[in-house]
Amino acid sequence: MREVRWERMFPDQLEQAFAECPLLYLTYGLCEPHGPHCALGLDMLKAHGIACAAARVHGGIVAPPDYWHIHELGGYAIWSEKNVGECERTWLTALPPWQHFKNVLYQIRTADSHGFHACILLTGHYGPNWQDLKKLVELVQPCVGTRLYALPDWEANVPGFDNNNQSGGDHAGKVETSLLWALNPECVDLSRMPAEGTPGTHFAMGATARLSNRRTGERMVEDEVRYLGQKARELLDAYEREKPAHTLRTFAQVETLWENVVRPHLKEFMTLQDAWNNQEPPSESSRWRENWKVPEVY
Repeated sequence: MREVRWERMFPDQLEQAFAECPLLYLTYGLCEPHGPHCALGLDMLKAHGIACAAARVHGGIVAPPDYWHIHELGGYAIWSEKNVGECERTWLTALPPWQHFKNVLYQIRTADSHGFHACILLTGHYGPNWQDLKKLVELVQPCVGTRLYALPDWEANVPGFDNNNQSGGDHAGKVETSLLWALNPECVDLSRMPAEGTPGTHFAMGATARLSNRRTGERMVEDEVRYLGQKARELLDAYEREKPAHTLRTFAQVETLWENVVRPHLKEFMTLQDAWNNQEPPSESSRWRENWKVPEVY
């Protein structure tokens, strides 16, 4: 199997892969509750696995995975009270939105300074963070030579789990569990599920998890690989037409871009709202209350 993972490649392999297809994948996820039947790193395992599969078929290099992502505040805290519950340890690898997106900007700088023609930013974590990722890319693209595209993995899941236009994703239900089962079968163990009808949040297990199917997951992976290949070609063709300059090179330039272009729009980001769709905040006694309200420190 051809190696496409940056951290596992030798210098000559990286140079050859770049010459053949100057495309970079940046993948995002985190460790978070995904039921007793799935490994905690599902979001990243899924996104990184799909990116690697796409790169093996269509070309490109997959950057080292970023297992730290947005959680614990705003709507994520509200969701967690209802779906995770008051467990002693959540095993989350969480960051606040402003830190996550600044990290993403530094990663985009790496793509641009290395001269990649295109970069696909793929997140396996849901909630509205993917909308903000798209917003970030929209804001910084005029300042970056590398052609950028951001998406949640479910956008590429066409025709989707039920043969509709797209699956829309889920959380530790039939879609995510099937995908993880196809990509990393050792990370799914359906025998760990509680007996059907057992009350409780079951560490945020999806209601449809028992409908999971590895073969269907394999078909979804194929769909996503095909979609990403098409998107990569569009970006690479756009680069060839436009021949943009690669100018985001220094840390100082990243900080300036953050301050002048991104920071003024942060208040518009969905992940920096205390609630989504008029949700009620976590109860005063909930462990999820302590980080719920978004501080204006960014």
